Amino acid sequence: MARPPDNNRLPGEFDLIARYFKPLAANMPGALGLDDDVCTWAPALGEELVLTADALVAGIHFLPEDPADLVARKMLRVNLSDLAAKGARPVGYLMVTAFSPDVDEAWVATFCEGLAADQAEFGIGLMGGDTVATPGPLTLSLTAIGTVPAGKAPRRNGARPGDAVLVSGSIGDGALGLKVLRNEFPGLDETSRRYLTNRYHLPQPRVDLGRALMESGRVHAMMDVSDGLVADLAHIADASHVATTLRANAVPVSEAAAAILADDMTRLPLILTGGDDYELLLTASPDAVPDLLGIAAELDMRLTIVGEIAPGQGVTVVDRDGAALELASKGYRHF
Repeated sequence: MARPPDNNRLPGEFDLIARYFKPLAANMPGALGLDDDVCTWAPALGEELVLTADALVAGIHFLPEDPADLVARKMLRVNLSDLAAKGARPVGYLMVTAFSPDVDEAWVATFCEGLAADQAEFGIGLMGGDTVATPGPLTLSLTAIGTVPAGKAPRRNGARPGDAVLVSGSIGDGALGLKVLRNEFPGLDETSRRYLTNRYHLPQPRVDLGRALMESGRVHAMMDVSDGLVADLAHIADASHVATTLRANAVPVSEAAAAILADDMTRLPLILTGGDDYELLLTASPDAVPDLLGIAAELDMRLTIVGEIAPGQGVTVVDRDGAALELASKGYRHF
């Protein structure tokens, strides 16, 4: 196999690990100081592991000019969002970094500062991984690990006819934030611009809300919204062998997104399908909804009813008059 090109802008592999990655593993005993090829860790009695992985490629999943610390934090948070959708308590993560020749030591230092900040915020640590060189583009992969009481993790396939469909937070901010970073919406006020770009760079995994909803035992199906609300609702419908109606006028949007829609309602499909929301999407019986809304309120979070589950298959998106909306795309697809 051909050797990858030397990356002269970085210290040697083991110096890089010792200088920047070992400190991230300092509070994770099973990581063994990153001196071994494995991590050892055991969940508490009665709990099972929840594992999820995502890869990020420069120019596809993040902009090459994005600050390194924000790239690191988003990589971590999108995985924590998957754990949140299962009600899991995050424990730690494994990480693979494939550094391209344009990455220098200052970039790595800032990248690790971002990881350290979110490790402190979410109470987790680095458990291990691998560091390699690549001719490009810069490629990053992270596997997040959490725990949940055995058999209690909500799945996609539990939706039932008659269920209400609910979503947390607001939808569309991440997709709009990417548009702002690409210099679209030039007339948007600065406060809205900052809000939307922050939502794109720093999604908020709903870890506490997901855990509380799981513990309630009232949720039938749950996942996070990453590929777009319509696409991810279709994932629930397909896995559960049901049909669902999404009421577009009920979908919660932020003030910044509302300002963009006020100028041009043709941007509504982007909000419904753009993705990068990392909110929780769930179904529950109507009699459970008041309790679930109360759980969210106690955490200073918002849940909104956006649709219903029925017998059949597929997703129908309707306007305020009940007329079906035709969408050119249902959501993000890698290929």
